[in-house]
Amino acid sequence: MFTGIIQGLGQIRGMQPQGGDLRMTVAAGKLDLSDVQLGDSIAVSGACLTVVELQRDTFAVDVSRETLDKTLLGRLKAGSPVNLEKALRLADRLGGHLVAGHVDGVGHIREVSVSGRSQVFAIAAPPDLLRYIAAKGSICVDGISLTVNALHGDLFMLNLIPHTLEQTTAAQWRSGQAVNLEVDLVARYLERWVATDPGSELKSRVTRDLLAAKGFPV
Repeated sequence: MFTGIIQGLGQIRGMQPQGGDLRMTVAAGKLDLSDVQLGDSIAVSGACLTVVELQRDTFAVDVSRETLDKTLLGRLKAGSPVNLEKALRLADRLGGHLVAGHVDGVGHIREVSVSGRSQVFAIAAPPDLLRYIAAKGSICVDGISLTVNALHGDLFMLNLIPHTLEQTTAAQWRSGQAVNLEVDLVARYLERWVATDPGSELKSRVTRDLLAAKGFPV
């Protein structure tokens, strides 16, 4: 589990194909690896990956076929920057929102504009993910926990302050670029509850009317 608060900017050192999968070596940059062990999880631009090799300032992870199909990791190359976050500890501050590191799909940046010292990004989400995205709700984009400012058709709007731009790969986002998306965990579980078998006890207690009355977007 992660928070979406990026702890360091890394860089891809190498991409080695392995029988349909991929072994990816990452230079950790300012990310402290002193407490990382083999088998630990690190989110790389939003994808939770397991450390299989570890050096003082680099680590390697195996990227499965499923992850390559669902994310943009397979499009990276040596020198590509990546957002890095170590797994959440129970005593850590939850500065962003609960992030699983399981990328749901790929979005595309449609427009980038300036608002004061911030930048505003309009991102198109796949139709099957739009129902999980709500104004003022949370979304994870390339591993970054962000607040949705507004929705316009198939677009959701994000306002990124200078600090976020400086500390993440978002400073390099451009119109037409693809990004990894993970929707809010709560939204997915709420949909599952509402879709439960009509004859179940849970269905009789959790309804769309109840969720709407409690302030959830339905």
